[in-house]
Amino acid sequence: MGKMASIYDHGVDYSPLTRATTIPVESLKDPYLNISYVRIQWVDLVNNIKCRVFPLSYFLKLLESSRPGVGVSKASMGLVYLMVAPGFSRQGEYLYVPDLSTIRLCPYSSGEVVVFGWFNEKTPYLGIDNKLTLDVPLCSRATLQRVVKESSKAGVEYLVGFESEFILLRSTKPVVAASNHSWSATNGFSSGTVVAKTLKEIADGIQSSGIELQMYHAEGAPGQYEFVTGPLPPLEAADALIHTREIIYNTAAKYGLRATFAPRIYMDSVGSSTHTHISVHSEDNKKVPDELSSIESSFLASVLANLPALTALTLPTQASYKRVADGVWSGGTYVNWGTENREAPVRLTNATSPSSRNFEMRFVDGTANPYVALAGILGVGFAGIRDKSELKIKDCSGPKTAAQLTENERQALGITQRMSLTWEEARQNLHKNTILRDFVLGSEYMERYLAVNQTLADALDLDGNDEVAALTRLVEFY
Repeated sequence: MGKMASIYDHGVDYSPLTRATTIPVESLKDPYLNISYVRIQWVDLVNNIKCRVFPLSYFLKLLESSRPGVGVSKASMGLVYLMVAPGFSRQGEYLYVPDLSTIRLCPYSSGEVVVFGWFNEKTPYLGIDNKLTLDVPLCSRATLQRVVKESSKAGVEYLVGFESEFILLRSTKPVVAASNHSWSATNGFSSGTVVAKTLKEIADGIQSSGIELQMYHAEGAPGQYEFVTGPLPPLEAADALIHTREIIYNTAAKYGLRATFAPRIYMDSVGSSTHTHISVHSEDNKKVPDELSSIESSFLASVLANLPALTALTLPTQASYKRVADGVWSGGTYVNWGTENREAPVRLTNATSPSSRNFEMRFVDGTANPYVALAGILGVGFAGIRDKSELKIKDCSGPKTAAQLTENERQALGITQRMSLTWEEARQNLHKNTILRDFVLGSEYMERYLAVNQTLADALDLDGNDEVAALTRLVEFY
């Protein structure tokens, strides 16, 4: 296998033991770092990044307390603008507890660091196992952590890498792109331009905060760019993605630009995604060059089976479904997978390279909370591994895409399902999905998620039939 593997393998070899580079809490007083402020940060159910900023002196005092943390209103989980979703109360407060393994420099704000955390109840309560707990079912980071731990108990580990696509705008009223260029063209960041300076500073900032940057380039739509960051274990990968987005948002603002992760601004061009690369690992299930391992196969089978419901988590806005189309490089409208097929919702990439083979999930965009999206994908994937799901859909590797095949040709490949083609359809499919409700998210999380997701739709529709105003609202929100 040694010689054979060396023939097939290509790409950088990463291990599930890969870990993020963060700042030890003991280093916060280091005069070389010159830290003055700490941002305690979280991501809500509609994927808004929120924080509280503390002087370092007070943050260190908090850490000396018996239960370090900051109070956050329970209503905040259901808040969109100042609209409170049904089922969320204006009474009550969570304790948001810093996760000290997540401290990173904020390259966009000198002298600041950021830390993520966990939502806890202030007072213990009896859980479903009749034991006292502080757990908050609506904590998205904790939900993802639980899913990952369940997989790990069975000897299954994951690595996750992200592609962050966004558009730089000169103006949001009206929406005007900061540049015009073709895909990967060098004139997308001509030397000396504001755009080139912005992109270079984003790249430097990502790396200075301890996140591996693999590359960046111009994408196909006006003002559109992509930054690709290296793989990490799922929770650390989601943290790194949120930090990357903050670097992109804030660096663009420094240069008078607006970065937006809105799914599709220009209907005559491509949309923006958050392509999510996932590799599945197990010491008991070695990979070979010429076929998927049994756990890879079962993982993929279950993701595909649950795909019409998953998109309610990964494509959570009505605007997201402007990307769900055939022939626009977005993954198409049929539930299928294909080796190096960018017109399938799941692309198998580096198929014959066991060390770097991974699934590119093309059905995730920048409006999705990455903790929720990953919990959903990995949760249903692991359910497939647990149940030894059989992969019945065959490789749609081309030259025709699923949409170009005849009905008989699709049937021969086992392609029988469509993606959810609308936001309403995705929500209905999520509501009916028992794996996501009972095994992955929990009934309370699903109920509250759907409630705030509806409120988000109402908020983004406040401009009614005024499409220009609605687009401005979207790009300013995401």
